[in-house]
Amino acid sequence: MKIATAVQMGNIDGRAIQEFGIPGVVLMENAASALLREMERFFEGLAGVRVGIICGKGNNGGDGLALARLLSIGGVPVRVALLAPFDAVSGEAKINLDVLRTMDVEILPSPSEGPLRDIVSWSDILVDAMLGVGLSSSITGQYAQVVEMINASGRPIVAVDIPTGIDADRGVVLGTAIRADLTVTMALLKRGLVLYPGADHGGMVRVVDIGIPPAAVEQEQIGLALLDRGYAWGMLGKRRADAHKGDFGHLLIAAGSYGKAGAAVMAARGALRSGAGLVTVAAPNSLVPSIQQQVVESMCFPAAESIDGTVGTGADEELLRVSETMSACVLGPGLSTHQETVQVVRSLVKRITVPTVIDADGLNALVGSLDILTSAKAPLVLTPHPGEMGRLLGITTAEVQNNRLGIAADFAKQHTVTLVLKGAGTVVANPDGDVFINSSGNPGMATGGTGDVLTGMIGALLAQGYTATDAACLGVYLHGLAGDLAAREKGEMGMIAGDVIEKIPAAITETIGKE
Repeated sequence: MKIATAVQMGNIDGRAIQEFGIPGVVLMENAASALLREMERFFEGLAGVRVGIICGKGNNGGDGLALARLLSIGGVPVRVALLAPFDAVSGEAKINLDVLRTMDVEILPSPSEGPLRDIVSWSDILVDAMLGVGLSSSITGQYAQVVEMINASGRPIVAVDIPTGIDADRGVVLGTAIRADLTVTMALLKRGLVLYPGADHGGMVRVVDIGIPPAAVEQEQIGLALLDRGYAWGMLGKRRADAHKGDFGHLLIAAGSYGKAGAAVMAARGALRSGAGLVTVAAPNSLVPSIQQQVVESMCFPAAESIDGTVGTGADEELLRVSETMSACVLGPGLSTHQETVQVVRSLVKRITVPTVIDADGLNALVGSLDILTSAKAPLVLTPHPGEMGRLLGITTAEVQNNRLGIAADFAKQHTVTLVLKGAGTVVANPDGDVFINSSGNPGMATGGTGDVLTGMIGALLAQGYTATDAACLGVYLHGLAGDLAAREKGEMGMIAGDVIEKIPAAITETIGKE
């Protein structure tokens, strides 16, 4: 599913009107009809309810005015508050206003606080049709007061296109913002509905068709898409009846150090549950017995060890030889930032020839030496959390979070890697300029070890022959879905990484098991 910016959506609307000859008022009518259908679906019918619609003077308000007419025709009691004088409304919105004024529907232009509160308290459902996607500065004055009044009403709220107060491109709250229960967004998903904190304000989001020709969308060449079940379903295939373990790759996981053997275990279990035919864990020699006992389905390779119990000098040559027989490699979980380990990681990244996932201390070893990435011989997938991303770039975590899409896209292109920027709404970017936002996952996954699980999952998919981008996208989606399934059973607060691992098979089955 494509995700548009406000400018892109404006271009698409304009193209539909100017090049395809679809009148704007027709698009508005289609939007209102779709709003009505989604409201009836969400509330299981509108019989016996009263609807209050708060409209601005622009096209978003026009959608609300058209909805008011359709509700009234259908016998649903409706009242409208127009946050502008009648003569301030123009274009397609004015056409709908003029029609509505001929009907038996109350419309209060520029209402004062008292009449506005009366409409809010009278309503069983409130519709936010105030500002839409064009907002670019903080809302103040009457609009801010109305937003707070609606939020405090306790009534279910339906937002038209995007909740008022949410920046459509960045997902930030511009002063204050509506907290909707249902958002009906037109034609395409908007960035502000999938980026946080905006994603927290949309409630149930429905993308509806309003009659824009597909060609009008395709001409915009939108490079941002949502990772959802439809995307993942198209990538997963059934296994042949005569398949054997060699068909599904051999993954090498270089991970673990004294006190951090669990990272290697989590990555290995995540890989095994994600379909890797064989998994070998390369860890410091002293850790091998412990890891072998915890992941009996994997093999182990004892690597050269430093005096401090980390992968040490000489391990790079050992692991490079082993990797030549592998399908893919994971590098980093729990390795530590020991000086010898850092040199091993840097040497491997330069020389390894099989697709490789770099995570955790593998990423920390690259700080100050990012030039290594552009000279790498193998496809690389980097999986930083925002703090690690900040360290790689020499900026703060807050700066990363304020521009997740841009930072991920720029880094992937500049360094010719596939980047997985973890967090709520994990972002995947590749060197070709394609960017994806994940739709699965929940706050219960904010616990130690879940990142190691994801790394193992992506490594397993690389080992099975998926491209770097496909492995990253599929791994991220299935990882989040496994977390969602675990949360349903355990609750978010009590989840641990092992719960996510155990739900990976169910996540795969749920993804491919339905038409």
